[in-house]
Amino acid sequence: MLNLNNKMFFVKSIILVFSIYIVLLIFLYFYQRKLLYHPTVNNYIEANNLVPKIEKITILTSDNHYLLGWFHKKDISKKTILFFHGNAGSLENRIYKLNYFENLDLNFLIVAWRGFNGNSGKPSEKGLYDDARSAVRWLKSIGIKEENIILYGESLGAAVAVEISQNKNFAGIILESAFTSMVEMGKKYYPFFPVSFLLKDKYKSINKIKNIHFPVLVMHGKRDKVVPFEMGKKIFYSANLPKFSYFSDYDDHMMEYNELLIKKLELFIGSLN
Repeated sequence: MLNLNNKMFFVKSIILVFSIYIVLLIFLYFYQRKLLYHPTVNNYIEANNLVPKIEKITILTSDNHYLLGWFHKKDISKKTILFFHGNAGSLENRIYKLNYFENLDLNFLIVAWRGFNGNSGKPSEKGLYDDARSAVRWLKSIGIKEENIILYGESLGAAVAVEISQNKNFAGIILESAFTSMVEMGKKYYPFFPVSFLLKDKYKSINKIKNIHFPVLVMHGKRDKVVPFEMGKKIFYSANLPKFSYFSDYDDHMMEYNELLIKKLELFIGSLN
């Protein structure tokens, strides 16, 4: 009788664990985008004052969403950085980076994704790709040529930059704290779940990087606790020539804009045709 009770307890425990697992799978599937995109989270370095003069512009996407952008114009015949931010925060959280662009002889546009900074819509992989391509179209509409655009992708924004760079003729691309794919990131954070099956937004940058045929700069901190440094290295080694790297011994995911990083940016931008 005791053995039968033990067996029943074991069976019930297995059923309970399996039921909880199924519930978690359902939760992850339907709420995954809330886990991935964080428009209201501020985990970035604070900077109070935006130094460069910017014009607040509105970009219309192909699916009729309006995106906020900040455009700094020096001379449209010069290079233009198109900055794609990561999966959290607002344009204001990137002021500490934009302030350094003031000293570079170029224009810049930073655009907020759908669902961020009060924009309409909900973020998704397909949606962010559309947002990015819409930003490129806006730059072209004011006379900036594709070959004068430097794409700058930060974390998730790097995956978007890689996607729209494929087989294009941009001046260059800067990838900061880039991951290989969201599938690999999911496996890191949720190792006990079938991430490849569950994930809606896969962002497979590692499969696309070989389709970029203009200069690449990969920047990554060796102490990155969000995106493993090894992913940044893998992106760099998979990229075509010409390619350049800035691998910092001390930076975490939010890289410090110190003299070394700024110098690397200046050298890279200065090398572009």
